[in-house]
Amino acid sequence: MENRTYLRPPWMQRHVGNRLAPLFGRSVVSQLSVRGRRTGHWRKVPVAVLEHEGERYLVSYRGLSDWALNLRASPDCRLTTRGHTEGVTAEEVPEAERPVLLTAYRERYGKMPTVSTVLTALPDPADHPVFLIRKQP
Repeated sequence: MENRTYLRPPWMQRHVGNRLAPLFGRSVVSQLSVRGRRTGHWRKVPVAVLEHEGERYLVSYRGLSDWALNLRASPDCRLTTRGHTEGVTAEEVPEAERPVLLTAYRERYGKMPTVSTVLTALPDPADHPVFLIRKQP
């Protein structure tokens, strides 16, 4: 297993919260479907899409998560928001551009359970992959 900075969510969040988030947080939580980097099978994970200065971003606020590694390997994915699914392509944002996006993410989603605490525990922007997402043609 590769060495990476990642704060694994607690069992309750992984097994209960992540399944319920799309049901109760439909106005905030989207579902990202990305192909597994080893298996090629579609994997689903709840995400909060950051809209900032006319662009949309995915922030891996817990660090280098499996979904972020999968996006690096295969940037074409699907995003489902309020029942509407679209094909999107993700492009990783350079580290130098991440601080302003992480600040905006904290301002927008910092009151969600664990977001602010995790961003404080991992203060280095290099620890948080951020992806610009664009709709596929």
